Amino acid sequence: MVTNNLRNHALQLLQTYFGYTSFRPAQEAPVASLLQNEDVVAIMPTGAGKSICFQIPALCKSGISIVFSPLISLMKDQVDSLVDQNIPAALINSTLTQTEFNKTMYEVRSGKIKLLYIAPERLGSNFFCNVLRSMPISQVIVDEAHCILQWGHDFRPSYRLIGDWLSSLPKRPVVGAFTATATKAVENDIKKLLGLENANVYVTGFDRPNLSFSVVRTPKRMDYIVDYVRRHSNENGIIYCSTRKDVERVYDNLTRAGIQTGYYHAGLSDEMRQDMQNKYAFDQLQVMVATNAFGMGIDKSNVRYVLHYQMPRNMESYYQEAGRAGRDGAPAECILLYSGQDVRVHKYLIEQGHLEPQREQVELRKLQSMIDYCFCSTCLRKYMLAYFGEIVPWLECSNCSSCNTKGERVNVTKEAKAIFRAIIATEERYGASMISSIVRGERTDRITRARLDALSVFGYLSDIGDKEIKGLIQQFVASGYLRSSTGKYPILSVTAGAEEVLAGHKEVEEIRQEVIVPSRKTKKSASISRSEVPRSGSGGLFEHLRQHRKQLASQLGVPPYIIFPDTVLIDLANVRPSTLGEFGNIKGVGEAKLKKYGLSFLEVIEQYKG
Repeated sequence: MVTNNLRNHALQLLQTYFGYTSFRPAQEAPVASLLQNEDVVAIMPTGAGKSICFQIPALCKSGISIVFSPLISLMKDQVDSLVDQNIPAALINSTLTQTEFNKTMYEVRSGKIKLLYIAPERLGSNFFCNVLRSMPISQVIVDEAHCILQWGHDFRPSYRLIGDWLSSLPKRPVVGAFTATATKAVENDIKKLLGLENANVYVTGFDRPNLSFSVVRTPKRMDYIVDYVRRHSNENGIIYCSTRKDVERVYDNLTRAGIQTGYYHAGLSDEMRQDMQNKYAFDQLQVMVATNAFGMGIDKSNVRYVLHYQMPRNMESYYQEAGRAGRDGAPAECILLYSGQDVRVHKYLIEQGHLEPQREQVELRKLQSMIDYCFCSTCLRKYMLAYFGEIVPWLECSNCSSCNTKGERVNVTKEAKAIFRAIIATEERYGASMISSIVRGERTDRITRARLDALSVFGYLSDIGDKEIKGLIQQFVASGYLRSSTGKYPILSVTAGAEEVLAGHKEVEEIRQEVIVPSRKTKKSASISRSEVPRSGSGGLFEHLRQHRKQLASQLGVPPYIIFPDTVLIDLANVRPSTLGEFGNIKGVGEAKLKKYGLSFLEVIEQYKG
């Protein structure tokens, strides 16, 4: 149990350096465990404040904390932010010159550094491992711990070195593994590979209430993208594409539209990728178009939207990528543009991936869950949370395209019964294409040879197009009336829910209206809610503060979000402090930042009043 003195010390450090008077509920338990030298596995969604969970214990402990981080840009952002708050932190990675490396190691050995961020590849050096063994290591943190999984989408082979290195230390320090999204299987693998079988496991709710989720089915995805970005001209966003070719196509279209756009994929040189990322971090670019290679290195807190030009392969990838919006806690939008072509491409890539049969089946099931999400007529947030094992009591979140779609619900029980009967009559041997052909009355060679045109349900839905029927089938799978097998040729089968419909005990409805994308509304009053962020062209004082932050960041050579996140600017615009004392009461303003930036922001507020 954490003593009162230790707890009070941790709270004092939290107030001094980060400007908060208390930990969030999700942070308290991991902090307490690390302070008591108990191993931790923490699964916390992006924006939940996981860094503080190990940074505060690091400051409380007498030795040094080693933090393994997967990307150079990510550790640089975090170290820059810590140093800006007068916290003694440093990093060691391949970007350092020999002189910089020697200087850092001298400071580490002298006890001047409390948090040392390291790329896991460094463990491949026996010399460096010996240096680490000589240090008084108080705790080891494995950030983005899911990178250790060989079958994961962000696998980093060097993460596999961490477990053996921990075993080689003369005295094993307390270990904390942190990741944003993980199923139970992922959690178990992390524990096994890092020797954390006895660790305290903390799973924070995956819900991100500040994010709105939407699925848009449109044949004109490029037009939608260009129009959306134009309408959000004062906001930063990310657009994810599945291929390099699509990244460059979207980039070209946005650039021709006069939008300051960057692009990022693995085919670019290291120098160009770094240049693009730096420009985006410093708000010199409005939007970044990228493959998933542009991922964990993003610590930018003021991303107001994430658009997916294509459907990702699985929910884990989607939730992690979408979660890069709204890290500051202010509202943000996550919009997925769906096309049936995406499904065909993903299936092809999975089947051509030379996976073990069992692994291929897992990937196909995950893909089906993603398809079901795109056709889900009930709450998208509820569906997503259920996927990660979290059951919520509410039926609607009022912050997703399904819950916010205003349209007439159309009874499709007749269509559903015809489809279900066709599946049963063919002994559940066919997929969506064949079932659609049967109910539409298509006398193909395959149908006539099998005498399927003799079925009573043959041609029953002849007035409906093939695309619409396949869309209904997808919706029925998503709603649980049908099951779709995995494999190259998915087979449909009915569930107990479909049998209830056929027995007349239940009816089926769908919404026959184009998706309405939720919007983040701005209050007409002068006050701005912390749960809202001003839209483009609005916000008055907020916009003045944002521009001042950008100018200040440019002068200091740091990204704007390192100075203050949008949420602090929103509170400043609401409270309008006139003294440093009032300024210091704003959440997220620590002593170091108050001294560095307080007077300049007070001047902006005063001038705006005038």
